[in-house]
Amino acid sequence: MRLNRFDTSKIRVRSSGGGGGRRAGGIGCGTLVIALIAALFFGVDPMQTIGAIQGTQQTSAQGQGGDLTEEQICSSGTYAQEACNALTSLNETWAPEFARAGVPFKEPFLDLYRTGRVSTQGCGNASSAAGPFYCPADLGIYIDTGFYDQLAQMSGTGGDFARLYVIAHEYGHHIQNLTGLAAQVRSLQQRNPSQSNGLQVRMELQADCYAGVWAGKNRTLIERGDMEEGLRAASAIGDDNLQRQSGQRINPENFTHGTSQQRMDALKRGLQGADDSVCDTYFDLR
Repeated sequence: MRLNRFDTSKIRVRSSGGGGGRRAGGIGCGTLVIALIAALFFGVDPMQTIGAIQGTQQTSAQGQGGDLTEEQICSSGTYAQEACNALTSLNETWAPEFARAGVPFKEPFLDLYRTGRVSTQGCGNASSAAGPFYCPADLGIYIDTGFYDQLAQMSGTGGDFARLYVIAHEYGHHIQNLTGLAAQVRSLQQRNPSQSNGLQVRMELQADCYAGVWAGKNRTLIERGDMEEGLRAASAIGDDNLQRQSGQRINPENFTHGTSQQRMDALKRGLQGADDSVCDTYFDLR
């Protein structure tokens, strides 16, 4: 995907465990932690990961006040530059949509942490084993870029669109947070524990759909083979495939992200529709 080069005036980036951007963090709000994608692959129940993160809340984030500028962080490697390019594009794509809808928009920050563990403001500690995740309490997207190499092994593709899909998915959770959907879903999960996993699956599929919407709105930047890369990545991290690859019996009751087919369908739905309204199909909370 031929994204324009990042613009540090339009994004907030830091790198915990070795220096962070000099600009201060954003305003915290939200209620639902999404620790996803690689959790099942590493044998960790995502819901347990969420509980562990929420149970170890801390008041300060690791790595702030370091000596690396955002320009230095974003220029530190191919993965970092891709992530910053994507974040710039995601902000430029979604902010006008919120403005048209009359909904307040707050950009997330990106933490490309480098020590295998990270501390958040309001969501506690997490490790690389949890995979990329979004923390609604501090509006942060947290990625250990080493995950991208694991994703390439899992999906059989080292293409950039597979990596862009990951950050766009996490940004989808940011959208759910800003619109208030995340809080509504968490309330439903607390009132109906038996439906918790099903609701979680729908959250993840909608985030996949939002990732597709972003790509669809930037269709002119998509290159040949990009969609195939994204679909292969979505298929690789489907719950059924992850259970199969880890030698487990496929058990839909333990699904938290959706099957390979569901994840591919959600990504395609968003890309083909190129409008966030197509993702409403996953929830009707009226």
